[in-house]
Amino acid sequence: MVDDNRRGDDERGPGAAYQMFVVMEDLLDKLKLLDYEEEVLAKHNMKALSRHYFASSAYMPSNPGEQFFMFTIIASWLINAAGRPFEQPQEYDDPNATVSNILSQLRAFGGLVDFPPSKLKAGSGEHVCYVLDRLAEEALKERVFSWRRPNYPTEEMEEESVMEDDAELTLSKVEEEMTVGIPIEVSPGDRPICIYCTRHFLKYEARLSSKPDNILESNMDAAEWNLEVERVLPQLKVTIRTDHKDWRIHVDQMHQHKDGIKSSLKEAKGYLDKLQEEIGKTLEKVGSREKYINNQLEHLIQDYRSAQSKLSEARECYQQGSGGVTERTRVLAEITEELEKVKQEMEEKGSSMSDGAPVVKIKQSLTKLKQEIVQMDIRIGVVEHTLLQAKLKEKSNMTRDMHATNIPEPAIGAY
Repeated sequence: MVDDNRRGDDERGPGAAYQMFVVMEDLLDKLKLLDYEEEVLAKHNMKALSRHYFASSAYMPSNPGEQFFMFTIIASWLINAAGRPFEQPQEYDDPNATVSNILSQLRAFGGLVDFPPSKLKAGSGEHVCYVLDRLAEEALKERVFSWRRPNYPTEEMEEESVMEDDAELTLSKVEEEMTVGIPIEVSPGDRPICIYCTRHFLKYEARLSSKPDNILESNMDAAEWNLEVERVLPQLKVTIRTDHKDWRIHVDQMHQHKDGIKSSLKEAKGYLDKLQEEIGKTLEKVGSREKYINNQLEHLIQDYRSAQSKLSEARECYQQGSGGVTERTRVLAEITEELEKVKQEMEEKGSSMSDGAPVVKIKQSLTKLKQEIVQMDIRIGVVEHTLLQAKLKEKSNMTRDMHATNIPEPAIGAY
């Protein structure tokens, strides 16, 4: 299980950067115990997670969008599996709201949240592994899961074929007979096959009778004994069954390896000392040669430095001059543009002065004006004549009216 306070940067060692890989492997085991392949991957048609899917590293390919979506899907499923209702986030939901809801559920479970929520938006890293691992623990508690001791499979030793022969003995039985003194069971009619069996057979016969009559002595001929040994020797097979789990074998191997390492170290140390001396001499030669070359090329280095300083000064002057040239080029372009405008105006005025079309137009206009003036004079004369006639007629009418009002009274009475 993961400790809540495992993320203190001051208390952790140099291997803390790789802790998230261990947490991710534990998380994958817990997800498999919760049957996430059927409940999550098959439902959303997703691929299975790799061992370090949510662990961030510069040497691993990453897809922040896909990893963040997978993180939200698994987190929502774990929260629901832990016994709390939680709506499954969608792909286009606000990531800040989704992360805030997940962290609030984690706090409700009692988890420690001492990092900013923006750490989860990357979709990978130590904090993502921590959040999912804590939620997986809560889901396992909800399902009343408990870890049991592992059951290691028993390794069956290969049975060696043993010939059913009375002459074949095992080393353990031989040692047991030699130390404890347990006899080999031999029937009275059987013939011993070797001197060792004969010895034990005699001991067995001696034990049968508590009080031997006399001292047993061998009356066998030496030549016959040698022939018997040569005949029985191929049938004597001692099978040594070694146990690979025996610690004595490992200790012997360790001592053998230690001796081999010591002998190899002596030889390698001599070669390494020689190599060190040669490298030291070579470095001294290189250093002395370097000093000699520096002393010989000191004046050339000074010339090179002075040439570099002159070159830098020339570059600065060139930059300044190029800046002035650029400014003057811009002014020249403006003046050239104004000159082009003046030339165009002069050409337009010259063409208008040399062209006779305006004079012809003026003459035509004058002729037209004269015609219009004559017509206006005629109209004016007609209007004046009309006005004069109207005035004369009005005057005659007035004189007639005046004469009509001044008639003498006798004349009026004569009628």
